[in-house]
Amino acid sequence: MKFLFVHADYVSYEVKQKSKVAEEIDDAHRKGRMENPLIVFLSVEERDENSEKNAKPVDRALGEIKDIASKIKVKNVALFPFAHLSESLASPDYAISVLKELETELEKSEFNLLRVPFGWYKEFEFRSKGHPLSVLSRAVRS
Repeated sequence: MKFLFVHADYVSYEVKQKSKVAEEIDDAHRKGRMENPLIVFLSVEERDENSEKNAKPVDRALGEIKDIASKIKVKNVALFPFAHLSESLASPDYAISVLKELETELEKSEFNLLRVPFGWYKEFEFRSKGHPLSVLSRAVRS
């Protein structure tokens, strides 16, 4: 998995059009906004899907997210699927299952969550806070 983390004043999105791999969503998830989030742009990769038996990518991803969130002292996390971080993507079904599992595990850890829908073309906006830890990249390898 590859990540781009952005500590922002806010993030907002509105879905515009389905792609051929879009997950089904209800009207409540067509748009969203969160204040003071750690935005987690993430791309689930083919190697994550192939290594599921040996190492659990979700556990390692949780560790990275929790580590960065604690360093910048935030409890708001926006999970934002972003295929553009990788050239070797996992299957859409697997990627959606990883996103849902990350969402569940972060909520269990008492984070406030905004999960942007997978596979939709969307309009989005955020404003980075601009401090030394406000933009970070990570890769989780199994």
